[in-house]
Amino acid sequence: MTKRILHVVTNVAHYSDPSHPTGLWLSELTHAWHVFADSGYEQQLVSPLGGKSPLEPRSLKWPLLDSTGKAWLNNPAAMARLANTSSPQMLVAADFDAIYFTGGHAVMWDFPEDEGLQRLTREIYERGGVVSSVCHGYCGLLNTRLSDGRLLVEGRRLTGYAWIEEMLAGVAGKVPYNAEQAMKRRGAHYEKAFLPFTSKVVVDGRLVTGQNPQSAKATAEQVVALLQKTGARGNG
Repeated sequence: MTKRILHVVTNVAHYSDPSHPTGLWLSELTHAWHVFADSGYEQQLVSPLGGKSPLEPRSLKWPLLDSTGKAWLNNPAAMARLANTSSPQMLVAADFDAIYFTGGHAVMWDFPEDEGLQRLTREIYERGGVVSSVCHGYCGLLNTRLSDGRLLVEGRRLTGYAWIEEMLAGVAGKVPYNAEQAMKRRGAHYEKAFLPFTSKVVVDGRLVTGQNPQSAKATAEQVVALLQKTGARGNG
């Protein structure tokens, strides 16, 4: 059975101040999409509200926009996917082997409290699937509880965009909360690379997390490695 990956993207287009745009950090989607496509996996996009997922303007500039991003921007079918994402209510968790939360600062607003995304995450995980995120995507895991009431991240090793990276990026004063601290308060064992903006991936069972945009490809590769071991969805 062909593996299926559900990519989670944002609907938010700006910080609290509408004059400061944000959105999906494109390479965090395209790097993973390329890895999964090379493995022959089927892929689908979902967002909290469905419909359009805006792009973070900074992610579209050199040198952050690489060949995978350029190929996506020049592919009408790919851009149509971002304009017409599914909503969680349209999807059945049993159809997917893994969920992958992309980032961009925008997700800090619309991922954490979305009950539809929490349902999909919980059900995919409890059916033996892989839960993964990159960069700010781990904000989508902050409040997900398993069927027994425990937080998915409690007691788990993970990573995501570090507070020092927020400060170095010059946006610490614009974000609604410190995601690193929020994870620690939920009992997660947060890890980060020695040097900011270098690739870091943490694998804890079927939870795979990457620290920053530089980690997207390696995160997806670890998801593939796990899926090759676990077999068809619904097992494990």
